Amino acid sequence: MSLKDQITEDMKSAMRAKETAKLGTIRLITAAMKQKEVDERVELTDAMVQTIIDKMIKQRKDSISQFEAGGRQDLADIEKAELAILSAYMPAGMSDAEVQAEVIAAVAESGAAGPQDMGKVMAILKPKLAGRADMTAVSALVKAALTSR
Repeated sequence: MSLKDQITEDMKSAMRAKETAKLGTIRLITAAMKQKEVDERVELTDAMVQTIIDKMIKQRKDSISQFEAGGRQDLADIEKAELAILSAYMPAGMSDAEVQAEVIAAVAESGAAGPQDMGKVMAILKPKLAGRADMTAVSALVKAALTSR
């Protein structure tokens, strides 16, 4: 079953169980998926759906930090609940050691000599790690690995 089909089935079961919070979040996912399909006239693959969900997760994390900074814990809690639902559709995250190993392998594979080659290394890592690791943290690890050369 594709990720898109799984989301549709989860939406139906959330409707039956009258889980309004889960249903609302799943509807946001389906709306984003349909928007992407209409805009680009493509049939979404699992990787494309994960990219959409990853973007939504980043938005929720940013909103949580903003709401907490503004003293709106009630809104932050709503965003955290949505974040948990969105995270359930992403593949299992990688450990820090696994990410570090991938960075070292990508640096060796690309033959990067210094910070100017960061784009080459990130081009290798992005398809492998997208959705499984925080790309901001990966970027920082790559930068650290390349500046030490």
